[in-house]
Amino acid sequence: MKISTKGRYGLKAMIDLALNSVNDSVTLKSISERQNISEGYLEQIFASLRKKGIIQGKKGSQGGYILGNSASDIYVGDILRALEGDLSVVDADENSEDRMDQCVNYNVWNKINKSINDIVDSITLEDLVMKYNTLANDVFMYYI
Repeated sequence: MKISTKGRYGLKAMIDLALNSVNDSVTLKSISERQNISEGYLEQIFASLRKKGIIQGKKGSQGGYILGNSASDIYVGDILRALEGDLSVVDADENSEDRMDQCVNYNVWNKINKSINDIVDSITLEDLVMKYNTLANDVFMYYI
């Protein structure tokens, strides 16, 4: 499994939205400019996220997007699944009667798939925002 640009850009856009929608909605144009992502591509990404209820759109002159839930209730797994679909590395055939397939499915593919899902389902959007803020506030001083 390889996460596409849709998934990678979607995560960046969601962090940007969480950072900037504290008191108001955020336009795609502003996210596009800050993150250097095509506004048209963001429209596709946000359509998928809106369909899953992860974000909400507001129409009108003061329109834009806000989070559908609290950042602490939105998981990276939710975002990636909305944009990428199933995150399985291999679709293991659970009903296979071949013992070799059963052995590999149980001992390799199912464990890899479970590990991936456990990781993305343990990281919230709030976690990413907090890590971003920590990185943004770290000032490195270089002396020569």
